[in-house]
Amino acid sequence: MFIRRGRVGGRRPLVASHLPITHKATPAESAQHKATKERIVEAAGRYGLEAEAEAEVALVNRRSVSDAVVTGPNGLRIGREIQYHHLSPSSVRRRSVNALEHGVTPLWVAKDRTASLIDRAPWARVDDMPWKDIADGKEMVIRGGYRHLEVWKCVPSSERHCLVSDGASHCGDIHADWFVPALCLPQRRPVHIEDLVLQSATGESVPVYVPNRGNSRIGRHMWVSADDRALWQELIGERTPLPTAPDEDADDVITFAEQEVDRTCRAGRRAGSSATAAPFAVLTSRPVVSPFPACPSSALATRCESPLWNVPPPPPRWAVRRGSRSVLNGR
Repeated sequence: MFIRRGRVGGRRPLVASHLPITHKATPAESAQHKATKERIVEAAGRYGLEAEAEAEVALVNRRSVSDAVVTGPNGLRIGREIQYHHLSPSSVRRRSVNALEHGVTPLWVAKDRTASLIDRAPWARVDDMPWKDIADGKEMVIRGGYRHLEVWKCVPSSERHCLVSDGASHCGDIHADWFVPALCLPQRRPVHIEDLVLQSATGESVPVYVPNRGNSRIGRHMWVSADDRALWQELIGERTPLPTAPDEDADDVITFAEQEVDRTCRAGRRAGSSATAAPFAVLTSRPVVSPFPACPSSALATRCESPLWNVPPPPPRWAVRRGSRSVLNGR
């Protein structure tokens, strides 16, 4: 059994969890992981790029191993981390920041749209397909993590809604937002994993971090074209780099106050007892006592000396018959 941070209304109490925290890759996941890694290395080789599988990246006091590191013609290094099973958000941020500090741009590859690494580091999501299809060269389209910049004037004739009023009206200003290829106007062609292998290594595609309009503390990581990033930076008038320090999620680290387990049973004690009160879990520090006096085990058989445990005789019952009255259980 484990302890995790749950959600109850607006509170985040500690709750019991009987599911394992860590995940051991299944044989199918391991085969998918290996096939994707080999496909990335082979694609880089076809484009004349230097690629190394299971590459070691020297960090401070330790070494980190990337699934595949592709080096571009200008020395740009892209470290691809194929993560087909769960990894904690803190681990994603820590490993991404460590890679950036040592000259490697991380690119996380996921297959699940609910993966914890999404929008916590530069990422790309592909379809969940059998390893044999991956090895045989079936197209792997980037379903998420790659976007294009769309710019439009907010007028009634515009095909897009106003970002300020959320579509309620038109403000007449110039808006810009990021869209996946399928939602662009006109629709853009899809980006395949081989395209991202080449474009990320040559610098044609770059990672950006876009803060949310309502809350600048959170945002989206995405891969975009270098031209779109330059235009976006010109429009917003500032440059938003990738995070330089790992942030911890509120539900990612669990802390608790360590206390010795009190195995003394206090059931049956009076409220005025001088026994030391023990804290009850995390919810209260009051002693848990019973309003009834202590009762010996013999009370389970017949009677107890304490009057509170004596069961009184049933009250008299009267049965009224037509023309007469008789007493049942009466005196």
